[in-house]
Amino acid sequence: MSTQSNMVKVAVVGGEGIGPEVTAQSRRVLDWFAAKRGVPMTLREAQYGLIPYLATGKVLPEDTAEAMDEADAILWGATGGPETTEVPAAARKAGSLLGLRSKYDLYANLRPIVASPALSASAPLKAEVLDGVDFVIIRELTSGIYFGEPRGIETLPDGQRRGFNTEQYTTNQIRRVARSAFELARTRHNKVCSVDKANVLETSVVWREEVIKLHKEEFSDVELTHLYVDNAAMQIVREPRQFDVMVTGNIFGDILSDCAAMASGSLGMLPSASLGPVDRFGRRKALYEPVHGSAPDIAGKGIANPLGSILSVAMLLRLTLNRPEDADLLEKAVQTALASGARTADIAEAGAKKLSTVQMGDAVLGALDKISAKEHA
Repeated sequence: MSTQSNMVKVAVVGGEGIGPEVTAQSRRVLDWFAAKRGVPMTLREAQYGLIPYLATGKVLPEDTAEAMDEADAILWGATGGPETTEVPAAARKAGSLLGLRSKYDLYANLRPIVASPALSASAPLKAEVLDGVDFVIIRELTSGIYFGEPRGIETLPDGQRRGFNTEQYTTNQIRRVARSAFELARTRHNKVCSVDKANVLETSVVWREEVIKLHKEEFSDVELTHLYVDNAAMQIVREPRQFDVMVTGNIFGDILSDCAAMASGSLGMLPSASLGPVDRFGRRKALYEPVHGSAPDIAGKGIANPLGSILSVAMLLRLTLNRPEDADLLEKAVQTALASGARTADIAEAGAKKLSTVQMGDAVLGALDKISAKEHA
């Protein structure tokens, strides 16, 4: 990568399944912003998963690790799928996405949920439910049950097998992600909903108490409410427009954000940003990825929806590159493409023409050209 100090370094890692297909369209969008808007960034592509494993014995080879280590931001595609059975569990674990989140301390996972009016006809929820939906789920990403110890599978004396995992949170782990939620809410509609299961789980009791303490000490100007996770899931489907910023733990955030995908039209539409702590220079490591998985059933068919990945680029422009106007431009281009009838199979109404992954990328790039031309006319 370039060593120019003003250039933001971006590692582009397509990964597995549909990851490389959707990320290729995001790369086209990044190239457009570099060429047409002068966005100061250098890109380095790197491989992850089965292909590098077959060549090197590692799902995360040295050159990919180096690219990600030196990058300010990582644009990630997807990982996982049946094809990964060719990779031994130990090798998979050694280069896992959970490991990368831990390595870079990417503790705050932001998942914006925005309903597109253009998709109201194909969305699973009624149009009146989706009207005006615009909120963000912040999921704690490096603690909780996915990382807790002890964990494992054992055989009991009577021959039964037992699997066990440990859910745990500390004051600092809770407070730093809650602080992210309060700070974000101050830039939006000043409302935070904290989600837990404090009526059953001790970890959630501590979670709620620490969020309340932090709110009282530093963020009393922000409206704070609380929901149990089961009620939160129902409310996301019943009346999603009530939310502004929702903050919750790792496993609850994982589940709720997929549920919330129904309030945006499709899981393929959802972007995300995983952010690390701010260093002494004011920088923070970030990983951007679509929320969808590797979708091996459609991998290689060229029909995957790239908009989750492309909208992740918008988050990259806003949060790492500090280019909010460019982020707004890209989000507007996506909505313009959708309003013109651009649809991949997952968001297509009955009888609508279904675009390929590349054609959807074409539609977004075409919209960028048109909007940009109008701005300079």
